[in-house]
Amino acid sequence: MKQVLITGAGRGIGLATARHFAAAGWRVLSLDKEFGAGVVGERVAFDLTYTSEIPALMASVGDVDTLVNNAGVLHCDPIDAIPDAHRSEILAVNLEAPAALIAAAAPAMKARRSGRIVNVSSVSAFTGHPDLWYGITKAGLLNLTKSWARALGPHGVLVNAVAPGPTETRMYDQLPASRRDDVMRAFTPAASANRRKSPRRSSGLAAIVPSTSTGRLST
Repeated sequence: MKQVLITGAGRGIGLATARHFAAAGWRVLSLDKEFGAGVVGERVAFDLTYTSEIPALMASVGDVDTLVNNAGVLHCDPIDAIPDAHRSEILAVNLEAPAALIAAAAPAMKARRSGRIVNVSSVSAFTGHPDLWYGITKAGLLNLTKSWARALGPHGVLVNAVAPGPTETRMYDQLPASRRDDVMRAFTPAASANRRKSPRRSSGLAAIVPSTSTGRLST
């Protein structure tokens, strides 16, 4: 049975993705630091800010056929008054942890000449985002994707990224109304609240969910 590790799988896009992989017959490892009631597959409780512990984590779960780097955090701080702790957390979870997870998963994928890595970026990577370091890390994640795609592609490993727009998740809902309006205007100037997508219908989900007939990622 193929195995997938999904970060941020306790809710939102991660949880929706986990459900689709499970329905396709995959063994799902759902990683998050806190979970709601709807856990899919095996619960992997882990705080991604502890990036130095990621190699040991990956060794404990064994080889994965697909890695989905979905976890992300943001804080609603003014652009000129961002606490160091918030900046450090966003950098760790959104960028440094995916880099460490890929580095840990890549050798086995390369050796067997098979594997899939999907990084969940954001449309914020392409425009000025009101949450400065969130946008910076999501743009960095795209470059990380390109670098690993170039390194692993010749060895049969597909590395790609998706960039969902505003999605009805707890992260989005926790934003003040004024910040949600700023986000919508940044991405779609003529957008209204009904332009948000549900996690299940997120624009990135189609590229993450595996084909039930081939076990490969749909693109």
